[in-house]
Amino acid sequence: MSTFSFCFGLRSPLPLLLPLLMGSTLVCPVPAIALVPYTPQMDLVELRQDGEGLFRQAVQLLQFNEYEEALRRAELATQLIQDQYEVWGLVADLYIRTDRPEKALLALKEAEKLAPTEPAVLATFGTLYFRQKDYAKAAEYHEIYVALKPDMPAGFFELGNDYYMLKRYEQALATYNKAVALKADFWEAINNIGLVQYEQGEIEAAIVSWQKSVSINDKAAEPLLAIAVARFQQGNQAEGIEQAEAALRLDGRYGNLEFLAEQLWGDRILKDAAPLLAQPRVQIAAQRALEAAQNELGQ
Repeated sequence: MSTFSFCFGLRSPLPLLLPLLMGSTLVCPVPAIALVPYTPQMDLVELRQDGEGLFRQAVQLLQFNEYEEALRRAELATQLIQDQYEVWGLVADLYIRTDRPEKALLALKEAEKLAPTEPAVLATFGTLYFRQKDYAKAAEYHEIYVALKPDMPAGFFELGNDYYMLKRYEQALATYNKAVALKADFWEAINNIGLVQYEQGEIEAAIVSWQKSVSINDKAAEPLLAIAVARFQQGNQAEGIEQAEAALRLDGRYGNLEFLAEQLWGDRILKDAAPLLAQPRVQIAAQRALEAAQNELGQ
């Protein structure tokens, strides 16, 4: 299971924007009857309200995974509300989601200027560096985040992912367990505990973790497929194939090794997954699930 993200919300009430230079009035010594060019000054309160509206629309679109539409509104909001770190943070988050890391970094630096110790900004820096595979840098930011927000299970989950990718397995396990201690039904963290255990060669312990994850969320394809891989490798091939089919009926994307790697599956389990995913019945299950998902999107 890959990373979470940290959403931004505007504070209320909001401070007024700094004065904007919206134009100028030409003043010249001419008779009163002469026409003087005039540019009406825009209502700054109204401008700010427009920016807030765009921000809220962007947040709503983000919740529906409409990233490009959300980004367009969030970018406009930064022009109207330039003094709020939440707006810049949202833009950065959307740039990360749409694979624009350079722009994300620039937006995050704007947020950092306004709120250098804001936990959500620090966490988003961590997410950005994680996506760029700079796991050590990601861990630095996430360590600061959990120190500031020790009651947030998602922060420990993110930090556990950093440690896991750095192959600091014992630290990863301890950190995931902190996430679960704060949120007992955090099935994603329990799933990743299983991934770490599998990489350490503790196959039975990994199966127990994945079974616990499935007991919390029986619609999650990932832990069910992981159990199937373990069973298949233990020689229970019929059981492994059957469970893999059930997992892929839930989400056909998990039939692809590259997608599994994106979900942080390690070298050992990816190697063991390859022969299972190559089974004709498993491939058919994955293909049918993907086609069904495409048909549903097309409706």
